[in-house]
Parts: sequence; C-alpha cells; structure tokens
Amino acid sequence: MIHSTHLSALALATGLLATPVMAQSVNLYTTREPGLLNPVLAAFTQDTGIKVNAVFLKDGLQERIKAEGANSPADVMLVVDVGEINAAVDAGITQPVKSAAVDKIVPAQLRGPDDSWITLTKRARIVIVSKDRVQQDAITYEDLADPKWKGKFCIRAGQHPYNNAFFAAYLARNGAEKTEGYLKALKANTARKPGGGDRDVARDILSGQCDIALINTYYIGLMSQAKNEQKGWYDAIKPLKTSFADGGTHVNVSAAAIAKNAPNKDNAVKLIEYMLTPKAQELYGDGNFEFPVNADVKESAAVKLLGAITPDKTPLTDIARNRKAAADLVDKVGFDN
Repeated sequence: MIHSTHLSALALATGLLATPVMAQSVNLYTTREPGLLNPVLAAFTQDTGIKVNAVFLKDGLQERIKAEGANSPADVMLVVDVGEINAAVDAGITQPVKSAAVDKIVPAQLRGPDDSWITLTKRARIVIVSKDRVQQDAITYEDLADPKWKGKFCIRAGQHPYNNAFFAAYLARNGAEKTEGYLKALKANTARKPGGGDRDVARDILSGQCDIALINTYYIGLMSQAKNEQKGWYDAIKPLKTSFADGGTHVNVSAAAIAKNAPNKDNAVKLIEYMLTPKAQELYGDGNFEFPVNADVKESAAVKLLGAITPDKTPLTDIARNRKAAADLVDKVGFDN
C-alpha cells in the first residue's frame, strides 16, 4: 500500500499516481452463504473502517489457496465442519492465531492445535422425538442403542459428514470395539435405510415412520420459521436435552483460520476477534440458529428456541483425527446398506 506521506515531489508534480490511497482491507475466503455473512461483515467495516473483500466458494477453497501459493491474497479462511478446517491445517496453509481475546473467549477444546483455527459458532447434533408418541425430555446418545427403539429410529447416511463427525466423537471417547457395537445397535433400530437429509427425519416422524432421530440443531430453527410443509414437520417434533452419558452435547463448528501467507495479518486477527464479540456473535449466529461460542451471549436465537447446551469436552482435534477410522467402521458394519 502506498501512503501519501511517502510520495516524492516528482511523483506529485508529474501526476504519476492517478488512483487514491487505498483504505485498510482484509481478504476473506469462505464456503459459507453470502446471506449469513454479509450483515456481520458490513458491521465489521462500519465499526473498524476495514473493508472486507469476501470470496464466496462452494468448494475447492483449500485447493485454490494452495494453487495461489506464496502470492495468495487470502487472509482469513472461514468454513464449517471441523474436518474441513483441520484439513486446511494439514495442508500447511494456516498459521497460529495469536490473540489474548481469543484465548479468553474460546475454550481450548474448541480451538485447533497451537491455535491454528478458532471456533466462531457451534452447531449441536441432538435427538428429536415425536411430540405425541414419546414422553421424555432428555436422553443420552448411548440410549439410542436401546432395543426399545427397534424399528423407530431414523438417521441420514452414516457416511454423511454430520454423522461421521458424531461417530468419530463416539470413537474418540469409547474406542473401536465399543463404537462398532454401537453402530450395529443403531442400525438394528432403524426404521428405514439411513439416508435423506436432516429435515427428512422430522418429516418421517410426522408421518409415523419413526419416533426418534438425530438432527443438527439449526435445521430445527429453520423449520420453525418455515412457510411451507416444513413448519408442520417442526410442530410434530420435540427436541430432547441430549448428551453423552458422562459428558456434554456433541457439537460441530464454523471456524476461522489465518492463511499462512496472509498479506494483512493484523487485520485478519482483528476480523476474527470481532467475530467473537457479542454483537457479531448475534449477527452471525442468529442467521442460521447456531450457538454462540462467546459465553457472554445469553439470548441467541438458538438458545431461545432450544435452551443452552454444554459442549462435550472431547477436543475437536481428536474428533477430526478419528474421522477416517469412524468411516471405516460405518462401512464394516454395513450401516448405510
């Protein structure tokens, strides 16, 4: 960036600079939807004077940054799913986020190794049941294997990233032998072949095909606001307080990392720190009913609808490390067959 105070008299006299001095900026690469991010990015620019140049990608974010190499303009990466952000670390395209604000706000199990990535919001995977046919308000993940649910359990494909992360968490907590047994018990309880989407399990509860299912919390929020048949699906279900028997609720995340060759590293840190402020947490998280990572935010849309959650203490890095092994176990037991 060229500053006017450094211009020579000759340059001024001859008009060699025809363009104005550029404002501060930060370059964001993200796989999130523009509608979710634009409000908080606009607020960041208004509050800090730093312009955000956002590149929205459906996929190929890591490949693009690697291809751009040392000259990549990327400052910040923002993605969903611990596997995706951890893969960026493994690809060698991140650097540690050094920030006292981050250390204070984000629990250690919700940060990458050496603070290589930072959780911005949480999305929980919980149990829903038929409001009419199931009379309980809380459940453990382990209870899903109870034979009393035989022929009543619905779930999307076991190899889907949402379930893969959940099974990897179970594996990190319990080891391969117990996880294999758990997967077999879940499969034995299914009312239909695993498949479809998370909202489909709510539809199938309404139809009576199943009584109990796993779902990501933000789908519950989105269905609650639907103007179509999905509002009826929402009205048929009841979310249960869900946790591991000796732990908390399984969560996945949206997360940010600073690119290895970030040309605007200071502004990258400022953007991540801003995303953790109560104002930004509400602007960003409420758009998709995601839970805030900042404990000072008490009244988010997700908390108002579903109540507060206590994330399980299993480090997300352990979950990411167990994903392949979990996928292998899903195949071994024929979960999706």
